[in-house]
Amino acid sequence: MKITRFGGVAALALAGALALTSCASNEAPPAGGDDEPTSDLSGTFNGAGASSQGSAQEAWVAAFQTANPAVTINYDPSGSGAGRGTFIAGGADWAGSDSALSDDELAGDFAACAAGTKPIDIPTYISPIAVIFNVEGVDELNLDATTIAHIFKGDITNWNDPAIAALNEGTTFPDLAITAVHRSDDSGTTKNFADYLFQVAPDVWTEKPADAFPFQTGEGAQGTSGVVDAVTNGVGTIGYADASKAGDLGVAKIKVGDEFVAFTPEAAAAVVAESPLVEGRGEFDLAFQLNRTTTDPSHYPLVLVSYSIVCSEYADAAKGAFVKAYIGYITSPEGQQVAADAAGAAPLSSELSAKVAAAVASIK
Repeated sequence: MKITRFGGVAALALAGALALTSCASNEAPPAGGDDEPTSDLSGTFNGAGASSQGSAQEAWVAAFQTANPAVTINYDPSGSGAGRGTFIAGGADWAGSDSALSDDELAGDFAACAAGTKPIDIPTYISPIAVIFNVEGVDELNLDATTIAHIFKGDITNWNDPAIAALNEGTTFPDLAITAVHRSDDSGTTKNFADYLFQVAPDVWTEKPADAFPFQTGEGAQGTSGVVDAVTNGVGTIGYADASKAGDLGVAKIKVGDEFVAFTPEAAAAVVAESPLVEGRGEFDLAFQLNRTTTDPSHYPLVLVSYSIVCSEYADAAKGAFVKAYIGYITSPEGQQVAADAAGAAPLSSELSAKVAAAVASIK
């Protein structure tokens, strides 16, 4: 087993040295020299939410548990909406969510938080959303937002539709029905996908973005893995999923300005870097209002920012200490590199990292 350690003093203070192992393992790291850092964190802690974070969470949990052998972490990739609900009810110590808390949610009570305090949204994971497809004989696909919107609304129902052909000169499409696969559960990935279409093709996608898919069309599937499985095992299928889960499926290029653009972590991160924070939030609430209307082909506007939703102050001090350490690790340069390696995520920019570090430091 290869063992690696954090290089940063701050990371050591938060989580100790890391030894990478499988997610299922919760064994202590092999005995080392006298300079081996030790951890005084202990207990079982639960997170729930975004399935987009699944691959990254597996790697983060494995590393953190190895560095903190008295800690057990359970992360349930139940979807952003379910994760926020579990956190609000006190069933999870933090939530992973591709949607920041809404104003309505913030107006309510949070069982895990100290009385009179509210949670904050901390950007944790930036990733492209891939438009995945499975059409025999078609290896490359160009789509613009308008055509994607028509497909997922059910207006375009066959792969040989002239609108698709016009964007893919030289490609012959089969006379084959389109099965558009969407998330059946409340999903922040859906909200980000819909937000892209709402901003870029507003004449077609007229429904306000939400965690629930808005139309009674196509085929629904539970979670990121469900969408990927349905597209993989179907015929003439198309769907959307966190890019880390695209695997060997075809992935469409989307039109940005006058060019068709493939996703990259860097192109996704560029959109986030140029987007403002949501107005009216607390000092350490870092929820983004993504601007997806760019025409710069070095950008990929079909992107999600996935958050760790945490209490600003916990009713249980031990849980507050754990969350501060764990979220501090996963948002550190070392933790972000783990997510890049495991899931192809885009590391937080230096400017955003500084804001995130201040937000984490504020957790009580």
